[in-house]
Amino acid sequence: MTAHADEPFVTAVKPLVDAMGAELVPPDEAGPDDVVLAWEGADVVAVRLPQLADSLDHILAAMERRKGRPLADLDRKSKQEVVRTLEARGAFSVRHGVETVASALGVSRFTVYNYLNREKST
Repeated sequence: MTAHADEPFVTAVKPLVDAMGAELVPPDEAGPDDVVLAWEGADVVAVRLPQLADSLDHILAAMERRKGRPLADLDRKSKQEVVRTLEARGAFSVRHGVETVASALGVSRFTVYNYLNREKST
């Protein structure tokens, strides 16, 4: 993103955009699916949202960074917490979300479903 990169508004929204795995683009390059952000009546920047599957990968990578190790190396209780967090963020509404999470956690799809069902029954 080169246009308006020094704009205080762009600086303010960039951490949120990065956390979503989105991309900043100049407003005049915005596509129909991009979100144009205006400030004080002027279009300042557009946000190009990632595909949902890319967002899930981004979320998983961020969780690994936060935990300081691969999610597959976590203990069972920590993996259950990860699944609860991901469920709250809508990760399992993404096509192949359970498979993607199971792979990242180093468990089977069946185990992820068990973690989800355990949460609902408590």
